[in-house]
Amino acid sequence: MITQEQVDRILRLGGNGLPFVSLYLPVEPDRPGRRTYRARLASLLEGIRPLADDRSLEHAVRVSLRDDIAKIEKRLGEEPQRPGTVVVFSCSGHGVYEEVWLPRATHERVVVDADPYVRPMLAVLDEYDRTCAVVVDEVTAQVWEYHLDEVRELAAIRDRTTRGPEHAAGLDEVRVRDRADELSKRHYRRLIGELKRLFKEGGFDLLAIGGHPYQVPAFIEFLPRDLHDRLVGRFTVDRDTATAADIRDKVRVLVTDRAYQEQERLVGEILEAVATKHHATVGLDDTLWAGSLAAIRTLAVDAQAVAPGVVCDRDGLLARTGEQCPLCQDALREVPDVIEELVKTVIEDGGEVRHIETETDLHTHLTGALLRFELPPHPVDAE
Repeated sequence: MITQEQVDRILRLGGNGLPFVSLYLPVEPDRPGRRTYRARLASLLEGIRPLADDRSLEHAVRVSLRDDIAKIEKRLGEEPQRPGTVVVFSCSGHGVYEEVWLPRATHERVVVDADPYVRPMLAVLDEYDRTCAVVVDEVTAQVWEYHLDEVRELAAIRDRTTRGPEHAAGLDEVRVRDRADELSKRHYRRLIGELKRLFKEGGFDLLAIGGHPYQVPAFIEFLPRDLHDRLVGRFTVDRDTATAADIRDKVRVLVTDRAYQEQERLVGEILEAVATKHHATVGLDDTLWAGSLAAIRTLAVDAQAVAPGVVCDRDGLLARTGEQCPLCQDALREVPDVIEELVKTVIEDGGEVRHIETETDLHTHLTGALLRFELPPHPVDAE
């Protein structure tokens, strides 16, 4: 699982005079007829191999590139078993090699530049909320990160203040209860301070609170406005017996429900904008045209939608049918799923992509989008 720490580390990388190799290789094990994973990897690396022998480049640059190519060939030799995209950022001259798995496909490409080429990675990760999950009681707390359907524990907090036995001599029941309440409040304030730090430094989007039903509400009452606004829900779990898988399953339900609500909200926003003739469109033909013009700000795609189509490799035109590009007259290349090509194009152009998994009115349209500007008329189909 890619972590915020790894993302931050990649964003800080720089070659300091040596080039970075950034490679994006989609994994499509269920697509018969496509070039094999190894063949596509070899093709990408062949595209930059001449640079490693270019005498006009400094010796250190050429050596670093040769080592990058050899390391990537070795490390990516076996095809992953799940679909998505394998991403590598490598600068062997500085001992840097970062490998990332993305859950969505991007365009396959290799870029050699002074800095890592990170835009496609960030665009894909932007679709997946990072959730901070807290399991809390009056004395302890566990803090977890949930992202890309995996969890990892970030911190364990225990109240260091001695509470003392409730039956201590000379303390009546009211004084014992008041002291316990004050210690719990102190524990909650400390935990909130830790959460504020994590949200500031860790890039979290959502907050989930778990524990026993009689304990969770007391902590939620202490949440400041900025954290309460991130609260996605609460879940019941026993801190002493819960496993990482238990935490993952509980948080997954909350995050999935919220994602469905957000998907319905986005579809409603698109349809309303279309009805009022604001910058938006629905339907595959118009959305493909918008993608061809880099006009899409936010793309909504029915998660089950698949449609064959054509692509112009010269100017990026996307369409459902055609033999020649109406813009440049080049031959169009057939693709088994033009919606997948649209998704990749929007990511490359810096737009957002949201896959709609719940049943909405978008199902009959397949795609819809909020646009950056009003679309010009479609070009006349060359056919």
